Amino acid sequence: MAYAFSRRLAFLILVGALAACSHKVARREGIYHQVRSGETLYRISKAYGVPVKRLAEVNRLSDPSRIEVGQRLLIPDARRELPVDVITPRDASLRAAKRPSVLRAKGKFLWPVAVGTVTSGFGQRGQSFHDGIDIVAPAGTPVLAADAGEVIYSDSLRGYGNVIIVRHSGGFATVYAHNHANHARERQQVRQGEVIGSVGDSGRTSGANLHFEVRHDNVAQDPLDYLPPAAQVAAPPRLSGG
Repeated sequence: MAYAFSRRLAFLILVGALAACSHKVARREGIYHQVRSGETLYRISKAYGVPVKRLAEVNRLSDPSRIEVGQRLLIPDARRELPVDVITPRDASLRAAKRPSVLRAKGKFLWPVAVGTVTSGFGQRGQSFHDGIDIVAPAGTPVLAADAGEVIYSDSLRGYGNVIIVRHSGGFATVYAHNHANHARERQQVRQGEVIGSVGDSGRTSGANLHFEVRHDNVAQDPLDYLPPAAQVAAPPRLSGG
């Protein structure tokens, strides 16, 4: 009887230890991101698709605006460390200082889809900032490289879904998100107008569309400033605050 009781007690202790261990692992599931120069908690949160508030709570940050280069932050539910500087644009406050001559750059890029409707413009959107434009087009519509360049990112991101980023000359880069599929791979050289993906609804979106960004020195710019007048693609009024 005493032996049976001892065995049962040992079993209960083991179960309790495993449960505690499981709870601890569940709380700490994710990866650590090492902060690099130029990164902010907002940029890191946007890259990983985790709210700033949650990152601050998990990492016990009393002041989310103050993180240091080299600091390690736990990113809940993440599976791998991401290149934040490539994925997310720099602080919007730098936009005016980093804005190239629009007259010189006007028409630099092709429209990334041949047919579609711009349903959401560039600019302030409530408490957040919309870094590009959204173009509604039928699922499967070819996504075209807006200019020749090198693919520096081609993968899936929380929020963006399947996303491609192409680096161009003159400090420019373009972003293509919510793709059904990415056809271009990283380090691939692409020509202007080359098919690099197809329109889809991956990530956080209400339907098939292409989220398109233009960046200069990794600061988001209004894509409509750099695209030719819309022919088949219809453009809406600009949002205020852009």
